Amino acid sequence: MNSVIIYTKQTCGFCYRAKDLLDSKGVNYEEIAIDFSFEKRKVMIEITGGYTVPQIIINEQAIGGCNELYALEHKGLLDDMLESNKLDPNQQASSQSN
Repeated sequence: MNSVIIYTKQTCGFCYRAKDLLDSKGVNYEEIAIDFSFEKRKVMIEITGGYTVPQIIINEQAIGGCNELYALEHKGLLDDMLESNKLDPNQQASSQSN
């Protein structure tokens, strides 16, 4: 199971921004799109307490959304939280070629 999970919707600009930051850091994450699934949205709310997307979970800790993710980045705390979730260059190259 991935230690970084992000709940998203296709039309959410903040979701794309959060994923861009995670991608720029080479983070392996699981994306769960809740666009057409009431059940997935319900699980997201139960786990995170949040009703909006994105909702981001790092190492089983709900951190909030895009603004909270960038706040952690600006405080210099994000890299330490993400350290165990980085893709090695071989994995990253093979996942991009698919």
